[in-house]
Amino acid sequence: MFASDYFGICNKNKSSGIPSGYSLGLISIFCPISKRFFADLRCFCKTGFNQPPALMDGPEPATRPTCERPGSRIMADMNPKANIEAIQAAIHEAGFDGWLFYDHHHRDPIGERILGMDPKLHVTRRWYYFVPATGEPRKLVHRIEQARLDALPGAKAMYSSWQELAQGLEALLSGARTVAMQYSPNNAIMYVSMADAGTVEFLRSLGKQIVSSADMVSQFEAVLNEEQVASHSVAQRAIDAILAEGWREIGRRIRPGEGKTGVYSEFDHVQWLSEAMRREGLVWADGPNVSVNANCSDSHYEPTADRCSPIREGDFLLIDIWARLNTPNSVYYDITWTGVVGREPAEHEQKVFEIVLGARDAAIRVVEQAFAAGRPICGFEADDAARAVIQAAGFGEFFTHRTGHNIGQEVHGVGANLDNLETHDVRLLLPNTCFSVEPGIYLPEFGVRAEIDMMTAPGKAWVTGKIQRELVRI
Repeated sequence: MFASDYFGICNKNKSSGIPSGYSLGLISIFCPISKRFFADLRCFCKTGFNQPPALMDGPEPATRPTCERPGSRIMADMNPKANIEAIQAAIHEAGFDGWLFYDHHHRDPIGERILGMDPKLHVTRRWYYFVPATGEPRKLVHRIEQARLDALPGAKAMYSSWQELAQGLEALLSGARTVAMQYSPNNAIMYVSMADAGTVEFLRSLGKQIVSSADMVSQFEAVLNEEQVASHSVAQRAIDAILAEGWREIGRRIRPGEGKTGVYSEFDHVQWLSEAMRREGLVWADGPNVSVNANCSDSHYEPTADRCSPIREGDFLLIDIWARLNTPNSVYYDITWTGVVGREPAEHEQKVFEIVLGARDAAIRVVEQAFAAGRPICGFEADDAARAVIQAAGFGEFFTHRTGHNIGQEVHGVGANLDNLETHDVRLLLPNTCFSVEPGIYLPEFGVRAEIDMMTAPGKAWVTGKIQRELVRI
């Protein structure tokens, strides 16, 4: 059976072209995996991007453009047919023959979002959607769910038996050898590793070279538009103000006046912060995190009504807070600050705090310098810069997590992370993305984490909120 026979069904949906209001822009991106340049990567760029919000600690960056990539979650309202042009541009510049999207029981939400599919579709059988670097996409669906990909352009083939499925996949990928999937060699970047080993094995038996779509996923999932950057700024201003008032509220609660001592717990303050964020129209998943003393050394500590410690005079305190606007496609703001209650910091607390700040600032500098010089930078490089400071100070074993994570509509987004510990993240820190920088040292008696968020644009990277320079005194 020839591919032309298998895909003989004429599909009526043709590409609708570039949507009005967008102009074709060009950027160049270096791919660390293939060791080649993604030259002239096409993206639909709006002009007239407003200036980023003024920093509470530092100069305001210059005006810059934004690049809105069709097919990303931020462009969910765009016609899916138009997404194919952007997908094919990315495939072509990566040097791949095509990108195979495949799902079963919603195992690949990344692919669903990039293709603009309804996440509530009833999917009980495997479907495959192959986008070649050039030419018309092709579909393979089960006969009892044959309409699952009808919203997408391309010729459709169907299967029922496993024998038909095998034949169908061979026809689907006819003429292609290097095929990208949501796959990561050795599961190194597990955030994008959605394809199961059996499917990869079968495709390899057909002579296909399966490569990772990780960098292309970042282009479609992590790049932010103007409205999303603005939403991050609104959340930033609200959370910075809430956190500042929260420190004062702790003082009021534990010192109610007239020489009395108030009873106020970690969980009580979680409730106070949560109510303050709700009043500002913010939403969040889990948290926030309020920790004292040894609890600060549990990076993802979650106080509850039944499991929490009181906040008392003399305590060391850490607050990690994150949220986004309660609007579609908004982007999180995520920060961590530390302080002491009713006293000056002990010498060893101050020392650890300064080391962590040095590590944070080292990562910030390497990102700023790379973007200013137009030099591509991978996530692991920023982690190396921060980790080197902590290791040189003799606390390397107490820095137990990555330096930072991508930030988007989820607080832990699927773009490049600042990581050379938990993973060796070779994905690029792309322009118009957001991520945290949050090194930490966690000792048995207390822990310090200093977290800020960074935003990037062509030629520039900057911290989006207030930068902690001193331990807070309550």
